Amino acid sequence: MKRFRRLSACLLALLLLLSLLPAGAALSGSHTTTVLFTHDLHSHFLPQPDGSGGESGGYARLKTALDRERASHPNALTLDGGDFSIGSLIQTLYTTQGAELRTMGALGYDAATAGNHEFDHTGTGFASMLNAVIASGDLAPALLMANYKPAADNPDKLDIQRAMATYGVQDYMLLERGGVTYGIFGLMGVDSDACAPTSGFTLGDMAENAQRCVDALKKEGAQFIICLSHSGTNEKKKLSEDEQLAEMVSGVDLIVSGHTHTTLAEPIVVNDTYIVSAGPYCQNLGSITIDWSEDGTKTLSDYHLTPIDQTLPEDEDIALMVERWKRLVGGTYLGRYGLSYDQALTVAGFDLDTPESGVQKGNALGELVADAFLWATQNLETDAPDVPTVTVTADGVLRAPLASGEITTSMAFDVLSMGVGSDGTSGFPLVGVYLTGRELKAAAEVDASVPPLMPAAQLYMAGMEYSFNVHRMFFNRVTDAQLYQNVEFFHSSVVVLPDGTEEPSKAVNTRFYSEIEDDQLYRVVTGMYSAQMLGTVKSKSLGLLSLEPKMADGTPVTDFEACILRDENGNEIKEWYALAAYLESFGEEGIPGWYSKPSGDGRKNVSRSWNPIELVKNPSWITLAALAVLLVVLALAAFVIRWLYYARRRRRYGKGTKW
Repeated sequence: MKRFRRLSACLLALLLLLSLLPAGAALSGSHTTTVLFTHDLHSHFLPQPDGSGGESGGYARLKTALDRERASHPNALTLDGGDFSIGSLIQTLYTTQGAELRTMGALGYDAATAGNHEFDHTGTGFASMLNAVIASGDLAPALLMANYKPAADNPDKLDIQRAMATYGVQDYMLLERGGVTYGIFGLMGVDSDACAPTSGFTLGDMAENAQRCVDALKKEGAQFIICLSHSGTNEKKKLSEDEQLAEMVSGVDLIVSGHTHTTLAEPIVVNDTYIVSAGPYCQNLGSITIDWSEDGTKTLSDYHLTPIDQTLPEDEDIALMVERWKRLVGGTYLGRYGLSYDQALTVAGFDLDTPESGVQKGNALGELVADAFLWATQNLETDAPDVPTVTVTADGVLRAPLASGEITTSMAFDVLSMGVGSDGTSGFPLVGVYLTGRELKAAAEVDASVPPLMPAAQLYMAGMEYSFNVHRMFFNRVTDAQLYQNVEFFHSSVVVLPDGTEEPSKAVNTRFYSEIEDDQLYRVVTGMYSAQMLGTVKSKSLGLLSLEPKMADGTPVTDFEACILRDENGNEIKEWYALAAYLESFGEEGIPGWYSKPSGDGRKNVSRSWNPIELVKNPSWITLAALAVLLVVLALAAFVIRWLYYARRRRRYGKGTKW
């Protein structure tokens, strides 16, 4: 009896002790982790119209959301999955001020990884950005890059390595928070690396480096391991790099997945690894809370995305910081253009949305941009050659829509914010090269055939009109193509009404058509990035199509910088400035009504007809070869069916049966 009483007293004492422990710590080795995360912020320091009358993004509002989450989860980590730069005018301070990382430091980020756009200014621009952050003395997040290093043959390798070492860029880090030791590492993905052709960096194997980091972190005492991956997920498993990573690497508890701009309403769980994405452009702040024990069991406690919109008040300190960046942009980058950050260029009575990914059709914004390039050759370029010209832009470089209402300088820049010119400043320059008429038609075939596999390759043109059927044979989908010239815009003409009164006419778009001659050279003007991609068409089309950019004399282009369009002062004509100047030319009358059709004005006519005549008319050798193969297959099938039929009859009636 006494033994029973002593046992009861011990149990009671134990229960009293457990009741005094913090919630969640009653069982040995039990922990709760909260991670706040973003990715693909793309320099979205300021709110943007969301297309429905509200606003999305802005770092001052993001800070408010972060503070609220941290109030509920004091030990939360704040992490970013890369592409924190390139996407607004403030990116023009990237190499001189390092505005992105310095602002992220003020927001309280613990760590980030680098994405492909951190190398838009090449590896030396990346190093300059790091040096600018160091020189400022401001707080900044740790930068983790386990499989992306300066290439051995990069002539600037030592300078880049020195900047990375001084900043403290490392493969992985240990971070202690709330009694837990976290191991965090960063990765660059395969597709992401392919999107940074001028980085001067070499990509290491993702899985090998991830496992190396995991093993090292565990040896050093990490209890919970997080990967910041700029690789992304995809509905197609073979393209979902972070899902593949989770399958191949054991020991990763959480992957913050950037690059593909994915918004995951729920985490993806692969091999006991949680994969999370909050969407691009500071649209949301992601939060995940996981209960876990050191024996490896994990339970999802909470996952939610907080919209960063007009319902959130702005943090005053971050708002002041962003305003300081804006003033610096106005006094440096924009000064040479005679523009200011919030200067109104014109107005729009309708929205111009970015293309719907993967849907083949015209797009008013894409056509507006292509028209702006054509306008720039006629109004900004000095000594422009008097030859038929076609201008081109691509889905992948159209980074932001234009909302109805006032259109400002910063909004025009946001549409075409990618890249850097040979002058070292932000924005891809326009480039003029030459293609034969046959190659020009092939460019239309690229637009007709490649986007189902690569949506970012969808093209929008000015100076050429064409039609294609999406159900025809690959690389033989175009059924008609012709040039048009002499697009005239009448902004101030007057019409006389029946009662004798006069009023300004609406803008008129007049076209004059001509045939494309296969062997004639035509000028093609596009952005530097798109021009460089022309030469890759042969490999991407398995050799079925070929586009070789040429100089005016027909010789191959060896240096695209020699093809840059320049104004009367010798300055590069940037893609974004061509758009801004074109918009400004509309003045108070606003963007003409022919851009009000979301699917464009018909210069790209996309058919989805299954009419047999339409499917086979004007066949190329590709279609003829495919038809020949089909006929051979049908003939073989008929032969096999006939042989099987007679073989069966012989078995049934005997070998001697005569027919």
